[in-house]
Amino acid sequence: MSLTWMLLVLQTGLWAQRYQPSTGINARVEALLAKMTLEEKIGQLTLYTTDWGSTGPTIREGYKNDIRSGACGNLFNSHSTVFVRDLQKVAVEETRLKIPLLFGFDVIHGYKTIFPIPLGEAASWDMEAIEKSARVAATEASAAGLNWTFAPMVDISRDPRWGRVMEGGGEDPFLGSRIAEARVKGIQGKKIGDNNAMLACVKHFAGYGAAMGGRDYNTVDMSEKYFREFYLPPYQAAVNAGAATVMTSFNDYDGVPASGNKFLLDSILRKEWGFEGFVVTDYTTINEMVLHGVVANDQEAGELALKAGVDMDMQGGIYQGYLKKSLKEGKVTQAQIDEGARRVLRLKFELGLFEDPYKFCNAEREKNTLLAPAHRAAAREVARKSVVLLKNENSALPLRKTQKIALIGPLADNKTELIGNWNGAGNFNDCVSLKEGLQGANMQYAKGCELEGTDKSGFAEALRIAAQSEIVVVAVGEKAMISGEATSRTHINLPGVQEELVLELCKTGKPVVVVLMNGRPIVIPAIADKATAILETWWLGTETGNAIADVLWGDYNPAGKLPMSFPRSEGQIPVFYNEKSTGRPFDPNSKWTSKYIDEPNSPQWPFGYGLSYTTFTYTNLNATPETATTRGIPAGKQIRIRVNVQVTNTGKVAGEEVVQLYIRDVVASTTRPVKALKGFQKVMLNPGETKNIAFNLTADDLSFYRRDNTFGMEPGAFDVMVGGNSSDVKTVRIDIER
Repeated sequence: MSLTWMLLVLQTGLWAQRYQPSTGINARVEALLAKMTLEEKIGQLTLYTTDWGSTGPTIREGYKNDIRSGACGNLFNSHSTVFVRDLQKVAVEETRLKIPLLFGFDVIHGYKTIFPIPLGEAASWDMEAIEKSARVAATEASAAGLNWTFAPMVDISRDPRWGRVMEGGGEDPFLGSRIAEARVKGIQGKKIGDNNAMLACVKHFAGYGAAMGGRDYNTVDMSEKYFREFYLPPYQAAVNAGAATVMTSFNDYDGVPASGNKFLLDSILRKEWGFEGFVVTDYTTINEMVLHGVVANDQEAGELALKAGVDMDMQGGIYQGYLKKSLKEGKVTQAQIDEGARRVLRLKFELGLFEDPYKFCNAEREKNTLLAPAHRAAAREVARKSVVLLKNENSALPLRKTQKIALIGPLADNKTELIGNWNGAGNFNDCVSLKEGLQGANMQYAKGCELEGTDKSGFAEALRIAAQSEIVVVAVGEKAMISGEATSRTHINLPGVQEELVLELCKTGKPVVVVLMNGRPIVIPAIADKATAILETWWLGTETGNAIADVLWGDYNPAGKLPMSFPRSEGQIPVFYNEKSTGRPFDPNSKWTSKYIDEPNSPQWPFGYGLSYTTFTYTNLNATPETATTRGIPAGKQIRIRVNVQVTNTGKVAGEEVVQLYIRDVVASTTRPVKALKGFQKVMLNPGETKNIAFNLTADDLSFYRRDNTFGMEPGAFDVMVGGNSSDVKTVRIDIER
């Protein structure tokens, strides 16, 4: 054993002796609070970044001095065991009370082994796969010194112009809620305190995905009823799943910025939902309340945030700079400061950092964990499940090994874009390109064009090899950095001359398979019409090429379903499946109904849509009972409607189908969606096999925010719809009597 390691063991033992777990966490927190100065308490409410993003693993000396003085109790953008150990050493060896630091990082879809972007994973409709992805990410990140991640992002969005749709679960609150639960469970593992578990941070609370015009950081304005029904459910699901922390959003709600919104942070989050963790702001959002125009200066901004329920100030320095003065002036209370510090310290104790501040700093574990073969295998599995087959005329896919293939496109032999935006500590050099994934094929390759720009000089070579092929595979899409934060777009088509390249290839008469790599739904009506087959592959991460090749060869039968509708044109946006009824619903035979005169109302591809290499039929949909009553049901019990449908694989290969259940409240006290997802099951069927799929509907599933703003069910008729996407469904009606 080396001298350094012996000293570390001795030091850890002394640390554990100082803070005995048997005394109970709450008692230990109170004992520590009693010893802390005001400045040290405020330090626990302060979060600063290192300089990792721009200059490598370094931190400005001023921040190191803040750690030494106790004025900064938490850091983000600090990862790798060597860097984290160095910074933690300052906190636990050079400060008065030796309080360890929290280390946070945006581990959004993988740390070193990169999984599909969250919107892509949402297309899997596979909660086990999504939880596994988050579990691998947390295992790797915690091995690299981290104990806190700013994930999951659970913002619902119906506007693909907003670049951050790539981080979320799409347009639907029910699917989004199930995904939120899965991600929290994956991140936090069996329990907080395990050395391969991290604190989850649900973001962005709340309504951030509804930014007006799809413009990032913009204002949000909607009724409370609409807000509660469509935007709040995934946040609540994440909190109910045990999420340890919550992050505020950049936007306002009801005229008050989220970081100063007591209604959001206290009334809903803490009082209604019972959240007991701590609330952290997004980057400098306390400071930004001055520009929102609700406070006159930074000091007032800090006071508003603390009183609203913000426990930790990310990067703004407002709490550190002004809370002591605000307390002296009577603008905030000691109890408010103490409560924030108490919440932060409690989680540090739960993580076990007081027993072993270096528990996430095992360099050997880091070396053996990052990019482990099992993690890459998991990334390949999840990536395959995230692919959505949008079109497949004449069964062009799967490819045959004997076919002469022309592989074309700016993303066909590309690695730099494959890990997408918000890619943790991922390195594109670790990725498998599509060309590499197809190695061994009878194949010629030409780039054709760049991702952006007007250069068409590569068209000739692309068309030449296309003419020599039996089938063309063309990989096109976005650069990774034009989907994500601060990447709103007014035109969400393929950049540059990519679409022109695809359409020129279609003119050759050869079957053209389009492989899309992008972070948001895109507008491609001409390609949708002309291409033979289309695969939506998103940004699939480290194992991109292998996963896409698995689908192209038919080694994996695609089963993904869209978590967001794809518009025909930007003029339709926002377009989503669960819109509300109007007094003049669409009627193709009447001008005076809600429609466009130059475009169908329907999207290019609807929510829940996705094809397979096989086909499925739905028969014998029924509900039992079709008429139910609420009379005589004991307190605490609910009505229960059992919905059954038979699903048959009518094709020639085995495949998975996501069976989706929607409802519509036919007559209600407020307008209701034309349909709303209330259940789904993913089922594997062999050729010719039939399975009975059963769902149980309860009063909770039929409830909504009624005219008087109470939540509950109203008796009456309900349409129950089951199918393979939100448009193609079979319907049975049920009646609930009082």
